[in-house]
Amino acid sequence: MINLLHTDKAPAAVGPYSQAIEVNGLIFTSGQIPLVPETGELVTESIEKATERSLENVKAILENAGSSLEKAVKVNIFLADINDFGKVNEIYGKYFSDHKPARSCVEVANLPKGALIEIEAIAEK
Repeated sequence: MINLLHTDKAPAAVGPYSQAIEVNGLIFTSGQIPLVPETGELVTESIEKATERSLENVKAILENAGSSLEKAVKVNIFLADINDFGKVNEIYGKYFSDHKPARSCVEVANLPKGALIEIEAIAEK
């Protein structure tokens, strides 16, 4: 059984997709750009603030689904500039200090709305 998931504590989807899907005890989040859920404002002042916002959005989706960052098994990070890798790792390490899921981090040509970063996760329920 597939469950479509949604929470108002993360930005609404900006296209025809779900914030997350639950299937067979796993939660698959859609990519989260650094949008403020309450205002829809895109965080652009720094990669650090943008990373925090994207991770907070992922965290809100997972928690709403009965999961958490501590149950993440895989994280994918998409960067507008790979030179931000070290700064992203610094913030990421605050969210994943003891628990370290598998991860990929790549630079991409563009992200939705001109975002600096997009983060998605797969987690156990």
